[in-house]
Amino acid sequence: MTVSSEAAIPPALERSSRRAWLLALVLSLVTALTIISPFTWKGNASGHDFSFHAASWMDAAAQWHQGIMLPRWTAGANYGFGEPRFIFYPPLSWMFGAALGLVVPWVYVPAVFIVLTQWMAGLSAFALGRRLFAERGALLCAVAYAANPYALLIVYMRSDFAEQLALVFLPLLFLAALEMLGVAKTGVRKNVSPVAFLAITFAAVWLTNSPAGVVASYSLAALFVFTAIRSKSYKPLLLGAAALALGFGLAGFYLVPAIYEQRWVNISQALASGLQPSQNFLYAIIADSEHNDFNRIASNTAVVMIGLTGLFAVAGFPRSGNSSRYSVTKAVWTVLLALSVLAAFLMLRLSNVFWILLPKLCFVQFPWRWMSILAIPFACLAPAALLQKRKRWHWAAFEIVAFVAVLAGLATWMVRRTWWDSEDIPVLREAIQNDEGFEGVDEYDPANDDHSSLPQKSARVTLLAGARESTALSGTRIHVERWSAETKELRITAREPVLLALRLLNYPAWRIEVNDKVVKPQPPNRETSQMVVPLPVGSSHVVVRFTRTPDRTIGGISTSLSVIVLMLFFVRRARS
Repeated sequence: MTVSSEAAIPPALERSSRRAWLLALVLSLVTALTIISPFTWKGNASGHDFSFHAASWMDAAAQWHQGIMLPRWTAGANYGFGEPRFIFYPPLSWMFGAALGLVVPWVYVPAVFIVLTQWMAGLSAFALGRRLFAERGALLCAVAYAANPYALLIVYMRSDFAEQLALVFLPLLFLAALEMLGVAKTGVRKNVSPVAFLAITFAAVWLTNSPAGVVASYSLAALFVFTAIRSKSYKPLLLGAAALALGFGLAGFYLVPAIYEQRWVNISQALASGLQPSQNFLYAIIADSEHNDFNRIASNTAVVMIGLTGLFAVAGFPRSGNSSRYSVTKAVWTVLLALSVLAAFLMLRLSNVFWILLPKLCFVQFPWRWMSILAIPFACLAPAALLQKRKRWHWAAFEIVAFVAVLAGLATWMVRRTWWDSEDIPVLREAIQNDEGFEGVDEYDPANDDHSSLPQKSARVTLLAGARESTALSGTRIHVERWSAETKELRITAREPVLLALRLLNYPAWRIEVNDKVVKPQPPNRETSQMVVPLPVGSSHVVVRFTRTPDRTIGGISTSLSVIVLMLFFVRRARS
């Protein structure tokens, strides 16, 4: 009787148990709560992107109350004039934050968001660690990943909640890649094809954070090429291309509009001064002291992370081809080392030519974002170095304590240097409730608009007649029947031709109807693209709707077809 190779369980890949997962759940949660503990007496860590994400959560939640399940237009941005932020910014993070806001007071949503994401990140890393180590090694992998230096930088200094959520999916992404390439196997027959698993996790990264998606794409491409060269086979390239193509297709409902509609916004502002890769390499200095101070903090964090990963790689080098209980195979070690070298190299100015030549890599903006990839070998090599079988238990315990002390010291250093504020959320919440809106973003500003010239307080409707401007011209009546994020409906009676100026920025997806006839807005002035509609004498019924443009339809079709292909993978796997 022959035994299937899929049924054999290697020593380092033993079956997961309820006890192991329960321990991972508890340890990951304790780690997350420890990270968030300063919030209990200092308030929220108000990093660079805090207001951006908090505003997106609140705006999305408000649109859910209006019955808009997948918002596309951010109505509160630009102090009520709006912007197409939700078309370009991936949906998972702001939908997650909005969902939390429905059940948790808004002032606590950031802390709850962080706890849940770091908790899930630890469990995700544990799932990867279970394929490489015995129980203790996998648990250390989970803790090391949940508290990795880059995660601490995001939590305390950056408040980039979308990138933090993307870190949850990265261990699963590389687990799928390693299994598909045959570098790491579970030893158990699974109902999910590795290609399908990789496609799903890859799409999840892209639907969470675009820079993380770009970084993950190039990391996987490098991994596929590296494996193909080592194995002298085209199979890794073919499987990898199929998985990535399916993943892009699954995320098509977001990616297609985000790519096509870039021509309708000032997307080049994403690479304005201070946001270019050449200005953000490790220890880069520009004529901006605040930028230099933060870049120094990010650089120090990267150096600590690179140094620890290097030490772990040397100490955890496998002495034989097969892994022991707390070591990795040479194949896995080689892959982790290659990822570490790639991530470290692309943070240095020496790599500038690649940032210039490789498509879309420049939109990552900050080379130190490659720490998100470095976090994988950082967490996986830590058990291999700290839990070696040949070490005496007291020496291993000392090294683990020292490792935890380094992370705790790094976190303390960041806590003392960040900005703590408990007023951001209440002030933002009050501005949205009072219909005052919030600040917009340069790169999502509609083309031909300068959102810095928009008034911060403006009526929803203003009538213009020649050089006059008033909300109540002589004999004119205005009745606003509906004013939601995607629909504006008004009835206006005028004794003379007037221009209707809406507190709304013109964008190709807006469709304007006056008395059931489609009309075009008046050309924008030199400074802003405020929507101005000419109206005739008499009664006018004006309806402005945010419509589905063809690119959104194509993106939806792409996702639907990819889901069908994905289901075929499941059916075929189940039959086999």
